[in-house]
Amino acid sequence: MAAVYLMACRSENTFELPDYSQWQHVGGTWDAARYSSLSQISKENVKNLEVAWTYNTGDATERSQIQTQPIVVGNILYGVSPQLNVFALQAHTGKPIWRFNPFQVLGGENSWAGLNRGLTYWESGNDRRIFTSASNFLIALDADTGLPIESFGENGMVDLKKDLDTDLEDFLLVSNSPGVIYEDKIIMGMRLSEGLDAAPGHIRAYNVRTGEREWIFHTIPHPGEYGHDTWDKEHWEQIGGANNWAGMTVDQQRGIVYVPTGSATYDFWGGYRHGENLFANTLLALDANTGERIWHFQGVHHDIWDRDFPSMPNLIRIKKDGNWVDAVAQTSKQGFVFVFDRENGEPIWPIEERVVPQSTLQGEKSWPAQPHPTLPEPFMRLSYTDDKILNLTPEWEKDIRLKLENAKYGNMWEPPSDEHSIVLFPGMDGGAEWGGSSFDPLTQTLYVNANEVPWLIKMKLNPDYDNIGQKVYVNYCGNCHGIDGKGNPPAFPSLENLHQKYNWKSLDTIIKNGKGAMPAFSHISDSDRKLLTDYLLGNERIAEQDKKELEGGVEQLFPQYYMEGYTRLLTEDGYPGINPPWGTLTAIDMNTGKIKWQSVLGEFEELTKKGLEPTGTENYGGPVTTAGGLVFIAATKDEKIRAFDKDSGKVLWEASLPAAGHATPAVFEVNGKQYVVIACGGGKGTKSGDAYVAFALPD
Repeated sequence: MAAVYLMACRSENTFELPDYSQWQHVGGTWDAARYSSLSQISKENVKNLEVAWTYNTGDATERSQIQTQPIVVGNILYGVSPQLNVFALQAHTGKPIWRFNPFQVLGGENSWAGLNRGLTYWESGNDRRIFTSASNFLIALDADTGLPIESFGENGMVDLKKDLDTDLEDFLLVSNSPGVIYEDKIIMGMRLSEGLDAAPGHIRAYNVRTGEREWIFHTIPHPGEYGHDTWDKEHWEQIGGANNWAGMTVDQQRGIVYVPTGSATYDFWGGYRHGENLFANTLLALDANTGERIWHFQGVHHDIWDRDFPSMPNLIRIKKDGNWVDAVAQTSKQGFVFVFDRENGEPIWPIEERVVPQSTLQGEKSWPAQPHPTLPEPFMRLSYTDDKILNLTPEWEKDIRLKLENAKYGNMWEPPSDEHSIVLFPGMDGGAEWGGSSFDPLTQTLYVNANEVPWLIKMKLNPDYDNIGQKVYVNYCGNCHGIDGKGNPPAFPSLENLHQKYNWKSLDTIIKNGKGAMPAFSHISDSDRKLLTDYLLGNERIAEQDKKELEGGVEQLFPQYYMEGYTRLLTEDGYPGINPPWGTLTAIDMNTGKIKWQSVLGEFEELTKKGLEPTGTENYGGPVTTAGGLVFIAATKDEKIRAFDKDSGKVLWEASLPAAGHATPAVFEVNGKQYVVIACGGGKGTKSGDAYVAFALPD
């Protein structure tokens, strides 16, 4: 049935659809469908799935993660370990073939683990390459041996800090998500700091053979470029971000790369970036050959809520008004799906600019309206109101209402304030997240999972501290660990009493190199790091310097207001402060934009045992749909993987994992046998793991 349908699609369109039986890309195929045409595992027999093999990488550490979706080329599976080692396995047995530790080449040891979401494969004749990233380097490996390809860049590596068209020299840069291939180019995004020390998030393409930069697109436009007038003329060179950290998708037939971008810095106060801020929070359609802009859509104007576009878009084919339309679908943290004609960017359904509340923070000029698509229907609740306050027990309701004292809520666009907390819902982690969505070309159905967890946001006036070490701390650490250093466990630990665990040298090393999920701060100056280390250890180092001190001839900007810390609205025992569901999986008919079904995703077993219906959990990682009628997804904090009936949303199978599968599965076939594999790295408040687990039907 699948083959007949896909052939019919090809006959109606000059553009070829991908081979959905392969899984050579993150997202499965070049259109990022996360769909497999394999049907050996079906609704009828999925209950018989069993573990086919397990591969343990052996390098998990406390708070490490694996967010990688592996790729499969022929009968070889390529993946990444918590410590960013790249490995090749026999895909049907899990037997190791080779392993590459990038830090043996880069020097030193990786202490910032678990922040790699996949690999990129390219071939031409007998030249077969795997591209990976570690720290600020893009690395080309021989796919057969795992050895660096010396002719690529310098000794197999390209430093992504170079050729960025900026005067900045030292800044935080890593590449979480794999690049995408178009012909002989690999197109790269990157993760940057979210403070005013951030570099600009320009998009670059490199030659896959030589590592030479082929083109660059300025996401913060330079003078004379389209969009430059949407930035503050005085400070535009000192603003960073507007980067692609979530991955991108290439239409190989049309030669268009679709690039979703994140927020500009500083995330929560934009007093130095008055204007709409193109091309932050934007879906860009660029000529993949030249980097020239074809069209764009900005999903949030002048973002002050950290509402990045969080995932690589899906290239979909739907029927609208009786005609087939090739479209691109982009999910958002707001719970929206934005859908456009791939070639001209025309919305498939109208998008309305709706007036939103305005900021009262000094120096801020928030944007008067924000985009809302009329269809598809939102895949989650869009506001936190009194009737949604958690009331499953009187104790929980009392707990949450106390936390809501002096808080403002009820509008998803409520601006951050220093006078009261706001409830940010949808929250900073969505809505949708980086795991991405799955599109079924047989039924034109999009499957998207969502977090439904409220967050509390409070701004604080940047005090005129006499202690310059405290200024440095607030600038680099305050968002995550709070201005008071008390953190938000388990995601962000308290920094109180660090002198009981570390001496000056050991803490300075952690700040410089990173640890666990904390990035390396090697980009900050030695003097700032010294001040920061002294401050964290309680040493008094008072410096008579102005808040805007000069370093290297460039004025360091500090926000007038800081966000006090990333804080979920939770009960004292860790449950979200909203009535369930807390995690969902939703099927959307993309021909009509209407929701077909929505199911709860995940559970807290201790609550189920008390007689409560499954509540869902926070979830990180995406779904995969198959021609066998199934949607496979792990993602949940309950450390399980599940198969849903793609037509009804009913759970047909579930299995326990050695650690939470905060990643997206891959589906492939070797020697006529179908496999589903998931990376089980844990983290995100659950125990860390080091396993890749493959499931298959018994022989």
